[in-house]
Amino acid sequence: MTQKVSFHIDGMSCQACAARIEKVLSKKEAVSRAEVNYAGERASVCFDDTQTNPKQIAEWIAAAGFQAALIEHNTPTPQAKTPFPYLSALSWLILIPFLIGMIGMAVGKHFLMMPAPIQFALATIVQFISGAVFYRGAFVALKNKAPNMDVLVALGTTAVWAYSVLMMVKGDWHNVYFEASVMVIALVSLGKYLELRVKRNSLNSIALLTQLVPKEVEVFRHNEWRIMPLTDVRINDIVRAKQGEKIAADGQVVEGEAYCDESHLTGEPQAVHKKNQAKVFAGALVDNGSVSYRVEALGNATLLGDMIKALDDAQNSKAPVARLADIVAAWFVPIVIAVAGLTFFINYSVSGSLNMALMRAAAVLVIACPCALGLATPAAIMAGMGVAAKYGILFKDAAALETAGKIDTVVFDKTGTLTVGKPQVVAVRLPEQGFIYSEDDFIQVAASIEARVSHPLATAIVTYAKSKNLPFLTVNNVEVVSGLGVKASVVNFGEVKIGTPEFCGFRLPESTEPVWQSSSIVAINIHNEIALFAIADALREDSKQAISRLHDKNIHTALFSGDKESSVTAVANALNIQKKQGGMLPRNKADAIIQLKKQGHTVAMVGDGINDAAALTAADTGFALKSGTDIAQHTANATLMNGSANQVADAVMIARRTLATIRQNLFFAFIYNIIGIPLAAVGILSPAIAGAAMAASSISVLGNAVRLKRFRVK
Repeated sequence: MTQKVSFHIDGMSCQACAARIEKVLSKKEAVSRAEVNYAGERASVCFDDTQTNPKQIAEWIAAAGFQAALIEHNTPTPQAKTPFPYLSALSWLILIPFLIGMIGMAVGKHFLMMPAPIQFALATIVQFISGAVFYRGAFVALKNKAPNMDVLVALGTTAVWAYSVLMMVKGDWHNVYFEASVMVIALVSLGKYLELRVKRNSLNSIALLTQLVPKEVEVFRHNEWRIMPLTDVRINDIVRAKQGEKIAADGQVVEGEAYCDESHLTGEPQAVHKKNQAKVFAGALVDNGSVSYRVEALGNATLLGDMIKALDDAQNSKAPVARLADIVAAWFVPIVIAVAGLTFFINYSVSGSLNMALMRAAAVLVIACPCALGLATPAAIMAGMGVAAKYGILFKDAAALETAGKIDTVVFDKTGTLTVGKPQVVAVRLPEQGFIYSEDDFIQVAASIEARVSHPLATAIVTYAKSKNLPFLTVNNVEVVSGLGVKASVVNFGEVKIGTPEFCGFRLPESTEPVWQSSSIVAINIHNEIALFAIADALREDSKQAISRLHDKNIHTALFSGDKESSVTAVANALNIQKKQGGMLPRNKADAIIQLKKQGHTVAMVGDGINDAAALTAADTGFALKSGTDIAQHTANATLMNGSANQVADAVMIARRTLATIRQNLFFAFIYNIIGIPLAAVGILSPAIAGAAMAASSISVLGNAVRLKRFRVK
């Protein structure tokens, strides 16, 4: 049976490392798929559990030179803090006297330069203690025939250090370059530390989500309220949350009343009123009031925990555009080594200067690290996923986010997606000539009879009467006429008929208003005075805004529904949707979407029901409402946690901005190497400057991705 596990990976220095782990795992017969995310420091592995297990997979990763820790999604846990870079700090401490000497040389104060033996001693400490991590990484990389950044840094700095030692032994103390190797290791080490901090602290939104759950809660135990760790709370415990505190688990209110901010789940800033028997969700802020609730789900079983797991999986999946970086990384390092060798040969042949040729070759090795290239796509994906989650949009994987950014057509289901999904009274029509009874009389009598009948249209009238606070009347002698309506005797009103217009003796004119043509009509006859109720599935409050926003973004919209043509036309006209079709079976919807795709459109489908599953699968991107069925959510590529079609426009805007950031990052990564390698080859960039530039390139790509987190949809 195929299983999927995730590992946290330590020891990756660039995209080539991630590619190497993927290659090692993919060669194993038991592994069907392996994806490694360099920015997220994660590996996702699908394997046959009859042939291997997570422990053995971790051993395979260890054999490739990396540490793998199995991630178990039991409870939401924050990401590990970035350890202090002691070895990097050592290299920077030793670099200080070298910098003083360099400044002294620049201003003519040669006495500030350290004697060569002291330079040698300090540089050797940096080279083989602070730089040991590069040697270890390079050894394992070469052993696995997959050279990476560590090979480039180790080769470049070792060449400079060895050349300086040779010059010192010869007595040529003026041509030692110990400061270059020290500076490269110091700068690269600092760059890697800053890169790690940005990745862990700024890109991943999971740490912020885990902080929403309190560590301690007030629990009713042994007839008293006690403060205890959340880890000690059990299902069915009664927990209290006061104003300003966070809900610790999913549950049901048993006492109290409050308003809760659930924007972390839905993206909707408006607080939700909670009272007895209402559901509360982990992470919600009690904005006003206090509630006690019975715990129904804890940790990863909560809606928040499930969201964290889904976001974690999605952030560490790989977008199709990332394949470009994988292909380049596989060939990049060997090509750079060849270019460095060619640089050395040409410079030495032309100038005859060994030190010049060596320095320029070392600069090529150092500046050409593929780190920025490996970070370009996953860093932007992680940031984009975090922004989407903040707005209550949960993409299943990176590919879904990438595809959403290319959408040009959105197809909507009607019932429960653009409409509320429940029949409602949308209009009341009183007798055309003078009448005895008021509108409230007709509503009250109709609701009193319909309360005895089990039918969606009857329920709509009863609900309408309740909304007007009209009391029910006493009803006797109820007689149901199958397929037509109900006869009954109502106190103070006598014999009443309610049902189809024909049953009540009324014929609706063809020239009537559109709402009466598209709605289901219920008539009531009280002593030959006939009133009508138009019952329809009312539009959601934000549906019109959702369609308008998509049109503003030059996105076409369509409405495909199984409902009758007149109802579909009425909704489409109300929302300004040009392409519409009613009476469609689930297979018809899917076929229509396939036809749109064949016409060159990138299509999204938005639905909430079982009958939408085929269409959601057929679309390039499927959006399911959280309020919809489990099947719809399972087949869709993204879930709209707020259950609002308006979130589709949010999703498209976030996806488009994410794609733009990816393109910017890839441009920066490629242009950096295209410009930097030739400059290093001709001597414009020294090894030390090349090391600084290499670190800066990774930080710039990460900084551009972090900038995405400040994006606001409009």
